[in-house]
Amino acid sequence: MQGEIIAVSRDGEHKFSKISQPVIELITGLGVRDDAHLGATVQHRVRVREDPSRPNLRQVHLIHSELFDELTGAGYELYPGAIGENVTTRGLALLDLPTGTKLRLGPNAIVEVTGLRNPCRQIDAFRPGLMSALLQRDSGGNLTIKSGIMGIVLEGGEVRPGDVIRAELPDGPHRPLKRV
Repeated sequence: MQGEIIAVSRDGEHKFSKISQPVIELITGLGVRDDAHLGATVQHRVRVREDPSRPNLRQVHLIHSELFDELTGAGYELYPGAIGENVTTRGLALLDLPTGTKLRLGPNAIVEVTGLRNPCRQIDAFRPGLMSALLQRDSGGNLTIKSGIMGIVLEGGEVRPGDVIRAELPDGPHRPLKRV
């Protein structure tokens, strides 16, 4: 299973959107160099207030660009980095991956999938109504969160648009993604 990285983004300040870059560097155990969420412990402002000693399971945020295509049809114009992701992909069904999947990004970097990005109120502040568009219920009433996945950096390296992203599933049984 593989896809392509179409954009990489980071921002050193705690802003909602991130700035597209020609390259980002993933640092083992920490996240994206020069990004506000870099760290071994939680960096998200709300989570820091709750317990700053918790491990940072949200070092890298990945989102599939096919979501942008879907949301454009619903009237939301989005672009890489718009909703805070570091890596924007195409061709790999990120939301279908189980917890513990290893993603190989470019020639060296490896990110382990920890779970789903938990959408926050800032999404509606960015684009009114967008939060509802990112949350969906299936026929069984189960909630689907489409705002991307999170991971931790197992092996660092540079990542660029045009790089391949490959998924290596963990040994079974597979655990579905949950909010982190």
